[in-house]
Amino acid sequence: MADQVKQLAKNNKAFHDYFVEETYEAGIELAGTEVKSIRLGNVNLRDSFCVVKDGELILHGMHVGPYEKGNIFNREPRRPRRLLMHKREILRLYGKVKQDGYTLVPLKVYLKGPRVKVEIGLCKGKKLYDKREDAARRDAKREMERASRRG
Repeated sequence: MADQVKQLAKNNKAFHDYFVEETYEAGIELAGTEVKSIRLGNVNLRDSFCVVKDGELILHGMHVGPYEKGNIFNREPRRPRRLLMHKREILRLYGKVKQDGYTLVPLKVYLKGPRVKVEIGLCKGKKLYDKREDAARRDAKREMERASRRG
């Protein structure tokens, strides 16, 4: 039976601010109560980013709300968390990030079977005119759909 995938959080701001060129799947190292909190959907990816430091992939800025039934075992909500990928993939990403204009942005957090996974995008920043162009394209598509519904 295929692994069931349940999306828990999506970073819509990343799709607005960046061109996503490639996506990668990574595991995430979590403390016990963080897993329970993420399963309840208490996770936010806004303003989060990834860096490669000492051969490890670190996720900064992801907010995991404290687990209500947890006690002293709750952790700092915005602490840096290590992402789990093969060393070869991490080094390839590091080589691309060193190029001008690339960054690693978490796109979504989801459950794949019993495990929590993070989808990371290798992204290039959008300029203001790119954002306007995307908005104009979206509006034109919406107008065409409205016209086709009217008859």
